[in-house]
Amino acid sequence: MGQAGCKGLSQSLLDYKTEKYVIAKNKKVGLLYRLLQVSILTYLVVWVFLVKKGYQDTDTSLQSSIITKVKGVTFTNTSELGERLWDVADYVIPPQGENVFFVITNLIVTPNQQQKTCAESESIPDALCYRDSDCPPGEPVVAGNGVRTGRCLRVGNMQRGTCEIFAWCPVETKSRPAKPLLGKAEDFTIYIKNFIRFPKFNFSKTNVLDTKDKAFLKSCHFGPENPYCPIFRLGSVVSWTGSNFQEIALQGGVIGIQIEWDCDLDKAPSECNPRYSFSRLDNKFSENSISSGYNFRFAKYYRDGAGVEFRTLMKAYGIRFDVMVNGKAGKFNIIPTIINIGSGVALMGAETPPPLRAAAGVALWWTRRACAPCALVRSPCEQGAFFCDLVLIYLIKKSHFYRDKKYEEVSVLRVLAESSQQDGTPEAEEAAAGPGLAKQPEAQHGGGSQTENGCPPGVSGHSHLFCTLGSYYKLFVVCQGREAS
Repeated sequence: MGQAGCKGLSQSLLDYKTEKYVIAKNKKVGLLYRLLQVSILTYLVVWVFLVKKGYQDTDTSLQSSIITKVKGVTFTNTSELGERLWDVADYVIPPQGENVFFVITNLIVTPNQQQKTCAESESIPDALCYRDSDCPPGEPVVAGNGVRTGRCLRVGNMQRGTCEIFAWCPVETKSRPAKPLLGKAEDFTIYIKNFIRFPKFNFSKTNVLDTKDKAFLKSCHFGPENPYCPIFRLGSVVSWTGSNFQEIALQGGVIGIQIEWDCDLDKAPSECNPRYSFSRLDNKFSENSISSGYNFRFAKYYRDGAGVEFRTLMKAYGIRFDVMVNGKAGKFNIIPTIINIGSGVALMGAETPPPLRAAAGVALWWTRRACAPCALVRSPCEQGAFFCDLVLIYLIKKSHFYRDKKYEEVSVLRVLAESSQQDGTPEAEEAAAGPGLAKQPEAQHGGGSQTENGCPPGVSGHSHLFCTLGSYYKLFVVCQGREAS
């Protein structure tokens, strides 16, 4: 018994197990199967290859540099500043020309401030007082302008006053003007120069026309006829976001300028063009909301003839511009092409002719090889089985024999004939046996006739199904017992 077991074990080591496929001759299921294949093929060709360009390798690691310049002048005449001409050095912050810059459109000016003592603003809640003890010396006023000196200053016979502070005096007390100071700034121009590079493909380009004409940038403006003239009118940029320039100039806001590079490097470099989009990034609250707008403060310092330091405090309202660049480039590559083709063939599961099926198998193998890090890749054992199947059903001499065994055809008539034969009908047995074949005698077991699956004659329908399953289960138990012994 031991020698027989060892012999069987040694022989089983050289066996090869492969899956068996049953080809069902059913027109309804077959039609559904082909419709699904056509749907998958349409998805693969139209969406994957034509729309998403699945045959290309892509690079999204865009390297970008931005240089900005604002040009324009305007004239104002106010009581605080007098007659004044504003140029780019006055209203653009910072002056370096980065991808984020600010254009002043409105101002609150507090001139000639000097460090000394004065009364805090009445609009500061923490500065209100009734007596000197409400103003402890040395403590700063919360959200105020200076440090308390210990005195409570009252006007006339009023009981309530404000704390005296040491600060830049006089403190800022004016409110925002009703009209923007630089309302004519909508005619200013913005020059945005952008250099980009896709390192994977070593491809570089800029959004400025490559020309030696020095007068080109001085006379052109951006438009459909001049896509490589990145000079934008300030009022036009604001209007493209759906906002009104005079409204946003009054209280300020944030504008986003998006430059999109979507380059198909299988085409000429001239086909790689930038696309611009404009949007307002700050939340647009109601007109009187305290959260509306964008502003900050800065000061300009100077000394008089006696050496006393003064400053002019400015609360600036304006438009902040954020220039953002992104994009991707694609170029044909054999690896993503084979991966997508192999994935499509795997989804289709088509019963193709042997040469095409072999080519599809090679594509699937390359897909698994190229996608080795992926979690959905088959194991090395499954890849070995794939090659063994390829050899077994296409390459060896008896491949047609194994191919017929692996793919079994089943039709409804044949199934009905086999079912009638199991019920013991002589005509059905003759039809199933075919011409020239003698009928086999029925097996006798326990004095009664049974069919091959162990069910008595006359049993059909669900009873026949359960009887067949029970017989298969008994056979499985017997086989397991024999293997164990």
